[in-house]
Amino acid sequence: MPEPAVSFLVSPAEAGQRLDVILAGRLRQLSRSQLQKSFATGSVVVDGQPRPKSYRPAAGAEIRLATAAPVAMDVKPEAIPLDIVYEDAHLLVVNKPPDLVMHPAPGHAGGTLVNALLHHTGRLAETGDPLRPGIVHRLDRDTTGLVVVALTRQAHGALAAQLKDRSLGRVYLALSWGAWPAPAGVLEGRLGRHPHDRQRMAVVQNRGRAAVTRYEVLDDLAFVQLCRVRLETGRTHQIRVHFAHFGHPVVGDPIYGDDRRARNLRPLDRAAAANLVRAARRQLLHAAALHLRHPVDQRPLEFRAPLPPDFAAALAGLRRDLGRPPSGPEDAA
Repeated sequence: MPEPAVSFLVSPAEAGQRLDVILAGRLRQLSRSQLQKSFATGSVVVDGQPRPKSYRPAAGAEIRLATAAPVAMDVKPEAIPLDIVYEDAHLLVVNKPPDLVMHPAPGHAGGTLVNALLHHTGRLAETGDPLRPGIVHRLDRDTTGLVVVALTRQAHGALAAQLKDRSLGRVYLALSWGAWPAPAGVLEGRLGRHPHDRQRMAVVQNRGRAAVTRYEVLDDLAFVQLCRVRLETGRTHQIRVHFAHFGHPVVGDPIYGDDRRARNLRPLDRAAAANLVRAARRQLLHAAALHLRHPVDQRPLEFRAPLPPDFAAALAGLRRDLGRPPSGPEDAA
C-alpha cells in the first residue's frame, strides 16, 4: 500500500459513527466527491482492511486514507517582498518572515513563499509535487528564519540528500517556559499525528517517526529560558512538540504552548510574564543559522539571520521588566 496521506485513531466521541461521517468531519478540505472516490478505489483502510463508507469503527481503530484526491491549483507568481540572503544559479537562501506559508495548500492557494519565489526567479526545481517546487525543507507559517530553496533538479537532489544524512545543519533560537532541568540536553520521542486531533503532532508510542532535538540554555530569564536548538531530524513541528512534551512549551505557541503557567509565578514576575504573553503574537521560534555544502561545487556555506523585530522586541521588553540588560547572547546561534 502506498504511504497514507492521512492516518489517525478513532476517538471515543467518534466511535460507532459511519466511516464517511468521521472522515467528513476530520477532512474538511476534501469535497464529498473526493471522499466518495476514495471509498470507490478502496483507499480508506481501517486497521489494515479496506472498509465501505457505512462501516462503523470502534474507538482506537486506525483509519488510513491512502490516496486523497489532490485539489487542483494553479501556482502563480506574486510580487511578495523577500529577504534574500544568498542566491546563485543553483540555490537561494531566504530569511522568512512570520505569517508566510511555505507553499500552496488547501486554504492557502496564494500568498505563499513559493508564489513569491516564482515572481523573483521565474524558475524553481521540480520536486514531483507541483505545489512545492524548489522546497527542500519547511518552516511553520509563524516560524521565522533561514530556509534553502533549490533552483535546479540537481540542486534539489543534492540538498535533499544532505537533509537525509543530517549534514544540512539547522540551528534555532527558542524562548521556552520554565527552567530546564539541565543547561543542555537531548530530547527524544517518536513523533506522529495526535490520536484525537489530526491538526496536531504528538510524541507517540510504538509508531510515528524517530525524532531527536538538542537544546542548550543561552539565557536564564527567571520563568523563561532562551535556548539554542539543533535538529538531528526534521519532523513536522518537532521543536514545538518536543518542548511541550517535556514541559517547556515555546512561548506564544498557539497549538502546543500553555501560558497558564504565567499565572502561577511569584508576584514580582507575574507582571513581566503577562507583558510577555501580550507581546508574543506567535511562537517565538527562529531559524537562526544554516550550514550546508553547495550542491554543485561542494564548498561549505554558512548563513545567519538575526532575530526578527517582534521576537527581539518581546525579549528586550522581558529583560527590561526583569531589570536585565536589553541585549543578550542570542547572536550566539
